[in-house]
Amino acid sequence: MNPTHDLELYGLKDVTVHWNLSPEELQKITIEKGMGKETLNGTLAINTGKFTGRSPQDRFLVKDDYTADKVWWGKTNKPISTENFNRLKSEVLNYLSGKEIFARDGYVCADPEFRTNIRTVTEYPWSNMFVYNMFLRPSEKELENFKEDWLILCAPGYECPDPKGYGIRQGNFSILNFTDKIALVGGSAYTGEMKKGIFSALNLILPTERDVLPMHCSANVGKKGDTAIFFGLSGTGKTTLSADPDRKLIGDDEHGWTKDNTIFNFEGGCYAKVIDLTEEKEPDIYRAIKPGAILENVVFKDNGEVDFEDSSITQNTRVSYPIYHIENIQETLYANNPKNIFFLTCDAFGVLPPVSKLTPGQAAYHFISGYTAKVAGTEAGITEPVPSFSACFGEPFMPLHPTVYGEMLSKKMQEAGVNVWLINTGWSAGPYGVGSRIKLKYTRAMITAILNGDLDDVDYEQNFIFGLYMPKYCPGVPSELLDPMNTWLQKGAYVGKAIQLAHSFHLNFEKFAREASQQIIEGGPLIDEHHHLHEHF
Repeated sequence: MNPTHDLELYGLKDVTVHWNLSPEELQKITIEKGMGKETLNGTLAINTGKFTGRSPQDRFLVKDDYTADKVWWGKTNKPISTENFNRLKSEVLNYLSGKEIFARDGYVCADPEFRTNIRTVTEYPWSNMFVYNMFLRPSEKELENFKEDWLILCAPGYECPDPKGYGIRQGNFSILNFTDKIALVGGSAYTGEMKKGIFSALNLILPTERDVLPMHCSANVGKKGDTAIFFGLSGTGKTTLSADPDRKLIGDDEHGWTKDNTIFNFEGGCYAKVIDLTEEKEPDIYRAIKPGAILENVVFKDNGEVDFEDSSITQNTRVSYPIYHIENIQETLYANNPKNIFFLTCDAFGVLPPVSKLTPGQAAYHFISGYTAKVAGTEAGITEPVPSFSACFGEPFMPLHPTVYGEMLSKKMQEAGVNVWLINTGWSAGPYGVGSRIKLKYTRAMITAILNGDLDDVDYEQNFIFGLYMPKYCPGVPSELLDPMNTWLQKGAYVGKAIQLAHSFHLNFEKFAREASQQIIEGGPLIDEHHHLHEHF
């Protein structure tokens, strides 16, 4: 027993505690307790209960001396008082006292200089197994004198009986306290609350204290040591496109960019969507689903096989697995020399170029905007494409004002001589329902061309609505695809749709404009619907 293993220090009384159990032991306990079942190949499958996704409206940051002037307060970052936090914490500690609980020591940030130790105490065995998968795993020796920087308390079974009296919205909550360094999760068993809680904490601490840009992105590194970074919201192809047989995966979701131009993974695992998963489409993820992985909210066929197409519990079915379940990884989980950044967007309006090269101002503008489009079918009631903006491609997890991250990105990009590209993995030749989705093989060809330097010396032309620079030639891609207007039968229809989207960009950006530099503001679309377009015809 490590002397620091006394949980009474935190106010937990009479608990039976299991420390740092192996995934095998945790899986066995989960099955014995009737809290999960095994698939045909022995992978653990669990159900997260009432919550099958994060609950962004129930996420709070303690407003105190540390956070008051730093945080961008609003609907994303909701304040709670220190007093209410302390009352909820003691409720959770009382709730956990007397129970059998599971504790685990791990860390985040693969670059040793930024390593942050996390101690997690969970009510459920499988929540603890999730933490084993997702955080980095210390050696036996490192566990001996482990001291945590942050503590996570996770009690899905506790529900606050009087939410209003505690300054929260309903019985569940996910709260970060930056002074006490505690992440408190109650009333929700969705494992992503723990993962994203720590990600949110790093998103405040790293830029303000360590000059590190935190990024919601995937990253990989080539044989020559050049690193590529992929930003993109759900469904844009981030995971698919960063899995490349010729490059080693650094990580698939959360990274830091240091002043020495190191790109490091925050995590030790992957948390991937599995709706409609097939081995053909996502071989890496499909093969990573084996004992040690945890499937969430999936549905079984009669023979015990998983039915990946069944979304009757949720569209957000997931798997978590330790990163070593993937063969082609960068062992250290960090690398240097970022050379290319890709912003992936699935433009269901079919008006953005499939590939364009961004100026520093445009890069910051599109980063702060974080655009993609929701397509009919992803959410109930959506029949037309709907623009969706998430600042810095990860707004729910960003405690600072988005322009802080945007300015940091711009500065790093210029200092390191990095190229930034906007890649439309969505529609061409018309919007959703009329045009067709750009073929994955073409998108892969564009990314390969960029990584090989093939677009360094080609001619570019500027899109007259978005101001984006489109290459006139790209190996492996039919040239007529490169300018989206060419692919539309009716040029006027293209212009109308493009102006509609440009206007959405402008409207969305209004809330950031006060804090944004002139260079960033000028990085937006050239045209709003008030401008006359006749000179183009």
